[in-house]
Amino acid sequence: MKTFFLSLVTMAFMMSFYSNQNAEATNNTITIEATVAPQGSFKILNDTGSKISIYTGSGYVTLNNGSSTSVSCNTGKKVYTASKGSKDDFIFEIKSSMCGKTVKLSDYL
Repeated sequence: MKTFFLSLVTMAFMMSFYSNQNAEATNNTITIEATVAPQGSFKILNDTGSKISIYTGSGYVTLNNGSSTSVSCNTGKKVYTASKGSKDDFIFEIKSSMCGKTVKLSDYL
């Protein structure tokens, strides 16, 4: 019985060593390429001459004249004027070309 058990352990050890060699011999490298959307943010500058409330695609912001807010560069999101916590008129859609820049509201209103 002792010899049988020792033989079984030895065989299991040798099989595990053999399977590791096969795994090393057939190890292939897989390369995955991913497309990453533009990250970051851009600024919306209120240069309209009056206080304005806007919906940025993710929240509501009130901007005094001359003030700005930083907005995530989520391409495709839409920016609207806002009043009393609800969207009003469409202003513009966020484009990747806006990322890292300052957008003046007077260019869209």
